[in-house]
Formats: sequence, structure tokens, C-alpha cells
Amino acid sequence: MILEAAVLPVIAGREAEFEAAFHEASPIIASMPGYLGHELQRCIEAPGRYLLLVRWETLEAHTVGFRGSPEYQRWRALLHHFYDPFPVVEHFEAVPLG
Repeated sequence: MILEAAVLPVIAGREAEFEAAFHEASPIIASMPGYLGHELQRCIEAPGRYLLLVRWETLEAHTVGFRGSPEYQRWRALLHHFYDPFPVVEHFEAVPLG
């Protein structure tokens, strides 16, 4: 399993609009092959900052499958205009602890 993590800096004053758009966009990502789940967290100390966590079966499910899909264009149209600056997206994998 791969964990995608992105800190989303939303333009001040547009938080409610962003959250509504994210609610609309959520079924898009949830419909993608290799998608396992996602969550959006709002920062307590900085309410315009959000943390998006998405679980994927593989890195390619996100980077090739989702980002290369027509559905991604709709996701982008719904959400990307809320960010300033544009978020950095990173991918993580579990470290065996045994």
C-alpha cells in the first residue's frame, strides 16, 4: 500500500468553498482503479491548511492511472484553483517494524 500525502494551502477566505468542492470531487478519486481510501484533515492551528491522505494499491495507480485519466481533469478543475502555493505531493510506504 502507498500513502499519498499532500498539505493543501487553501487561499484565505475560500475554505468553505474548497470544502464544498472537495466533497463534490471525492467520488471522482474514489472511483479510480487502485484507490483504497482517502481523508481530508483541517489544520487546527492554521485553518486554511489541509492534509490530504490517499491510500493507493501502488504508486502507479496514482501517478499513471489517476493523473493520466480524464477524471483527473475534472478533479483538477474543481480543486486546483484554491491552492496558493500549489501543494507538494509525496508518497510513502510502510517501514517494517519487526
